Amino acid sequence: MKQNHSLVRGGALFCALLLAGNALAAVSADEAAKLQNSLTPIGAERGASSDGTIPAWDGGLKTQVQFAANGTPLDPFKDEQPLFSIDASNFEQYREHLSPGQIALLQRFPGSLRLPVYPSHRSVAVTDAVAESAAHNATAARLINDGNGLEGFAGVVAFPIPQNGLEVLWNHLTRNRNASSSLTNDSAAPQKDGSYSIMTTQQYFTRRDAVKGLEPDDARNILYYYSHKITAPSRMVGEVVLVHETVDQVAEPRLSWIYSAGQRRVRRAPSIAYDTAGPTTAGLRTADSRDMFNGAPDRYDWELVGKKTLYVPYNSYRLASPELSYEELIQPGHVKPDATRYELHRVWEVVATLKPGMRHIYSKRHYFIDEDTWAIVEADHYDSRGELWRIGEAHSFYHPAGKAAVNAMEVTYDLNNGRYIASGLTNEQRKPFDFGYQASVSDYSPGALRSKGLR
Repeated sequence: MKQNHSLVRGGALFCALLLAGNALAAVSADEAAKLQNSLTPIGAERGASSDGTIPAWDGGLKTQVQFAANGTPLDPFKDEQPLFSIDASNFEQYREHLSPGQIALLQRFPGSLRLPVYPSHRSVAVTDAVAESAAHNATAARLINDGNGLEGFAGVVAFPIPQNGLEVLWNHLTRNRNASSSLTNDSAAPQKDGSYSIMTTQQYFTRRDAVKGLEPDDARNILYYYSHKITAPSRMVGEVVLVHETVDQVAEPRLSWIYSAGQRRVRRAPSIAYDTAGPTTAGLRTADSRDMFNGAPDRYDWELVGKKTLYVPYNSYRLASPELSYEELIQPGHVKPDATRYELHRVWEVVATLKPGMRHIYSKRHYFIDEDTWAIVEADHYDSRGELWRIGEAHSFYHPAGKAAVNAMEVTYDLNNGRYIASGLTNEQRKPFDFGYQASVSDYSPGALRSKGLR
């Protein structure tokens, strides 16, 4: 699907000028009506691509899904074979549908890395509640404070019919991730020789509207609450992090606390933001790269390039299979290619350029956002010299029990040192997903950190 990029860029510039004011107007009711016909309820194109390679969206996954003993969906496409594979020897013929980061990775690991490409399936369903939320936001939600905050927003998917790069980014930040859930997962940052150790965390996520006992007017600027507790390795057991994620982080920076089992005290942690690298990342990922991007967008100018079709990680059920061990998946330089799955999908292309006078280790960031989920699926990060440095990939799948897309693995590759960090692994967990988790206000209070760390 070709785009007139000059027109898109011109529109993006016009939108940027509008942002100098207090707020952008939402779309009209007539425009929002497209969510009932030509667009899906959250704003993706319903129709198939002109050549039929990308199918039409018809409501999501139709196959009856079975579940493994640990609650992970079994691969509904297990009988499919790759259509072809892309590697360092043939990527030129597929360049149009590859990101710069994907090409750089293939060149960095010739002979071992390949992208197996499968038939495309638009498996993500949309619940009535999510559809209602998006429909409301289409005509009510607005960017304020130079795009750093929202007003009129409720629920999920702030801008189902986005007008500029910032609105597309806010859709990633406000996408549907299940209102309240807990997840036990693992991460690994292998050395060049492939050796690694596993870190395990118990994570909790709850949207503000799903917290029991929270009055509607309380914490008005809160987007969601998050906490995690490290349960392995033994030297880090008991460390607990709590985050109150604010909507407008320029007006009110995110509130964060850490409980250290060694010090047995709770302290504020204002540095968990932007380009700081936490002790659990092996120095391979910045704080605002978790979940591909999180936090305040204020240090960058966000350009909406348009839409394109890209081979992206998708329907990664096989990668999450409990039949695959970490020893099989975690290989030197990159994850096991045979366990990955790439499909051709339409993505929004957004480029973030560091503003003059602002500081960050990444001078430019190139994002590709899936139209059916609003999740960033590919991310290219450039250093201060403008050279491609790190590449992020989110390998996701639709979880019918959670009624949302979840990650089988989120990976950040470092081109310079040939290492990577893989997080969100659940293959060896006995019961990783809990979509019935209910949280009260006290569960996300700083006072609860110490008790969590001692349990």
